[in-house]
Amino acid sequence: MSHYAVEIDPTNLNTSHGQVIDLLGDAHRVLDVGCWAGDLGRLLIERGCRVSGFELDPAAAAIAAEHLESVVVGDLDSAPLSGHFEAGSFDAIIFADVLEHIMDPVGVLADSVRLLAPGGRIVISIPNVTHGSLRLALLQGRWRTTDTGLLDRTHIRFFSRDSLLQMVADAGLVTTELRGTTADPLGVEVDVDPGDLPPGVLAWVRTRPDAMVYQFQLAVRPAREGEVPTEPELVVGKDPRWVRPGPSAEGFMTAAWRAELVERDRVIGLESTAETATAEARRLRGVEKRLRSRVAELEQAAQQEPAPSTVRRTAGRVRRRLRRR
Repeated sequence: MSHYAVEIDPTNLNTSHGQVIDLLGDAHRVLDVGCWAGDLGRLLIERGCRVSGFELDPAAAAIAAEHLESVVVGDLDSAPLSGHFEAGSFDAIIFADVLEHIMDPVGVLADSVRLLAPGGRIVISIPNVTHGSLRLALLQGRWRTTDTGLLDRTHIRFFSRDSLLQMVADAGLVTTELRGTTADPLGVEVDVDPGDLPPGVLAWVRTRPDAMVYQFQLAVRPAREGEVPTEPELVVGKDPRWVRPGPSAEGFMTAAWRAELVERDRVIGLESTAETATAEARRLRGVEKRLRSRVAELEQAAQQEPAPSTVRRTAGRVRRRLRRR
């Protein structure tokens, strides 16, 4: 959608675009529904994909058409997507921040299946209405819409994890991968007054299921006949334990909260040190393996014929080095 134009970092899996790109896998022919000015499409083209677009805004579509293979201007609420493209022509279809804006997302998903090639997939990104910020805002009687984000004023549908998976199932699809981007309840755009929260509520909300998940990303495919779908495990782009609150929470931070953040930083540092030590240990094991192999070669040579003094000295040095290790 137009107001979601952002700088895309495909390496950051704690962003919806990063997760969407990762979920595309080896898809080559891609349809980006709600492509706006083609920012995501251009990045996919650089990666070797052939990308077409579908966009509601004619001005944005004109910009996208300068880069994408083809762009269709249309309204998902008034005409089926399958009427604009050839059946079976895409390996993947992207609905990134789109389905929450339309009247019949189930119908749109079911219709889009016609455009998938055999083995194709649909990739979805959608906001999580059960994010902790919205839980806290409702406790304070707040539901204030914004230009972007969880309470974007153009949203007409809201999804939890359960309702999202149910929508996919109702469209005759099976969820094969379930991802999530994480954000602290006080680190997003939702209007929450930290100073007006009862003691302990913020800490409690952070521990609730999906309360740290800002958006869900899914890879789905058509269900096979007789298939009984199972819910895949949620994989998040960033461990919620290391997600920080935003600047608005600075004045509200208690001493215990600040101490917790300091401890988080210390643990992150220790984990980094441990990773470095593990890599060094692997390197040293490789050196040891090569040295032992060299000793074996020298000993074998010495058994076959009288060892020259240089060979004996070399073997002795290697044995002493191994003993020290």
